[in-house]
Amino acid sequence: LPMMREMYVAQDRETAFIESQPFLEGKYKAYAEWGQDKALPGEVSLAHHGILFLDEFCEFDKRVLDQLREPLEQGSITISRARRTVCYPSRFQLVAAMNPCPCGYYGDPSGRCRCTAQRITRYMDRISGPLIDRIDLQIYLGPVDSAALNPKIPCGESSSTVRCRVKHARAAQYSRFGEINARVATDVLEKRSQLNPDAHQFLIESMRTLRFSARAYYRILRLARTIADLSASEYIESQHITESIHYRYLDRVSV
Repeated sequence: LPMMREMYVAQDRETAFIESQPFLEGKYKAYAEWGQDKALPGEVSLAHHGILFLDEFCEFDKRVLDQLREPLEQGSITISRARRTVCYPSRFQLVAAMNPCPCGYYGDPSGRCRCTAQRITRYMDRISGPLIDRIDLQIYLGPVDSAALNPKIPCGESSSTVRCRVKHARAAQYSRFGEINARVATDVLEKRSQLNPDAHQFLIESMRTLRFSARAYYRILRLARTIADLSASEYIESQHITESIHYRYLDRVSV
């Protein structure tokens, strides 16, 4: 990506190994095109085995966003310049945030949004269909009720409780596949995911009704397997498929 900010160089060569996962935040107003002789790693490579957070997702140039498709699919990115072609590792977790429209109030109960349908469409069109296809969790978050900001109100499960459930889910994935669900080949995933026949039929019918792509099929299946693991379920049931589909918000609203 042409969003390179700086190279991170360890000061002490004896401790040059990264001991914590990287977290990088891309800025849509802070990127520059590099010359023909430059083939340096950008932020998608610096975020390798870490998190790349992109705020105001729709404000990025569409050409920049489309360059995320290769690393999201392959876990690496190829940069070609006049004098060289290099391939950098870029297996990262993409976390992005965006407003539902240019003013940010589309769908707000207050009715404050004044954006036209055409303006909202132009805004959302900056995210291409193939890129949306590669994003597994697409969730709409409504405005926060002021009452929920009261620190005395319970806010759900504790981090330690969730951490324990995640550890058990990862252990189940390693026992089944020898690695986590995210890195399992599609053919192995389909053969050994233990999909209930009724759930499989429901998935096929949903694919036809919602006109999902073949890529989305495997991503829904992979996510459903993870949801089942978090529920300590040996088999993928219909409710796991339903929840996985529910998370594809942008796909569903575009149908």
